[in-house]
Amino acid sequence: MAVFDPSGPLLDLPTQPRDVPWPTQEWPTGPVPSSVDDKALNALLDRAFGPQPDATFGESFATIVVKSGRIVAERYGPETDETTPLLSWSMAKSITHALIGILVDDGRLDPAARAAVVDWDGADDPRHAITLQHLLRMTDGLDFNETYQIPDDGSTAAWSHCIDMLFGEGAADPAAYTAARPLAHPPGTSFNYSSGTTNVVARILGDVIGRDELARNWMHEHLFAPIGMHSADPRFAESGDFIGSSYLYATARDWARFGLLYLRGGQWDGRQIVARSWVDDARTTRGRDDETGGEYGSHWWTYPDGRGRFFASGFEWQRVACVPSSDLVVVRLGKTAEDDYPTPVAWFDELISLFD
Repeated sequence: MAVFDPSGPLLDLPTQPRDVPWPTQEWPTGPVPSSVDDKALNALLDRAFGPQPDATFGESFATIVVKSGRIVAERYGPETDETTPLLSWSMAKSITHALIGILVDDGRLDPAARAAVVDWDGADDPRHAITLQHLLRMTDGLDFNETYQIPDDGSTAAWSHCIDMLFGEGAADPAAYTAARPLAHPPGTSFNYSSGTTNVVARILGDVIGRDELARNWMHEHLFAPIGMHSADPRFAESGDFIGSSYLYATARDWARFGLLYLRGGQWDGRQIVARSWVDDARTTRGRDDETGGEYGSHWWTYPDGRGRFFASGFEWQRVACVPSSDLVVVRLGKTAEDDYPTPVAWFDELISLFD
C-alpha cells in the first residue's frame, strides 16, 4: 500500500456566511440554490428514499445536504427521523482525530513523538519507533487484516483481525489486542487501513483524559457540546477505552454539524475547536489503498476529484463528506452490502456534482 509525500496546494476552506447562524441550537434551513436543478436533486433522493427505491441501496436511513451552512435537502427512511441516533462504524475514526487534535493543540500530546504504548517500550522492540503520527496516518506498519469476511472454507489464514478485535478475542480490550500485533512493515513505509490502529490511538486518548464516564464527559465538554452535537453517544470497551474505530451514535443532523466543523477549518462561531492546521493535515493525502484506489489523509479519506473533497467513512457506506469547492456537507447513513457499494458511490458523486 502506497505512502507518498503530498503535492499541490489544498483548496481554501469556505467561511460561514455572515447572514447564516451557526447551527449550535437549531439548523438554519433554506431553499435549494437557483443554480441547482431541484428536480434532479429530488429525483436522486427518490432513488434512495422514494416509494420504489433502487434495491441495491439496501436500506437508506438518512441523507442531509448542507449548502453554505444551511440544510437545503433532508430525507429519512422508515422508522428514522431527525431525532434517531445512528451508528458511525468507521466514521468514529474521524471523531477520534478531532479529539486527539484538541489535546495536541493543548500541548498534551505530540504527534511526532513516539506513541506512548507500554507494549512497545523496549528499545529493542521494532514497534518502539511507531509515532502517534504514524498511527493517525495508518502507516504504523502493524500486521492487521481489516477484512470483514470470514473465509468460506472455514480456514483461519485470512481471518479478519478486525472482526476478532471487535467481536471475538479482543472485544474486552481492542487496544491491547492490536498493540500485541507484530510489525509487517517498518513504521512510515506502508499504508494499511486498520481499525486496530485507531483503537491504539483511543487508548492513548484515554491515558490523557481518563476512561468511561470521565472520557465521555471530556468529549462532550470539549467537542460535542460546543458545536451542538448533543446526541453524540460514544461507546466504550470493558477496558474503559473509547472504541474509537467504530462506535459512536449520533443523529444525522449532528453528523452534519461535525462535517461543518471540519469544512470551517475547525472553527465554530468564533471559537477554534480544532486547530486549522490539524484539519488541513486530515485532508492532505498521504496514503493510498492499492486495491481500492482509496486515498487517505489523517483519519479522514480524501478524494481526487478537483473539489477538495474529504470525508469520514464507515462500513455499510456511511458518509460525512466535506466539499470545499461548493461549500457543501453531505451526510448519508444507511446499510448497503459491500457488493452494492457502486450504487451509492455513483449516486453520491451525481448528487455532489449538482452543486458544482
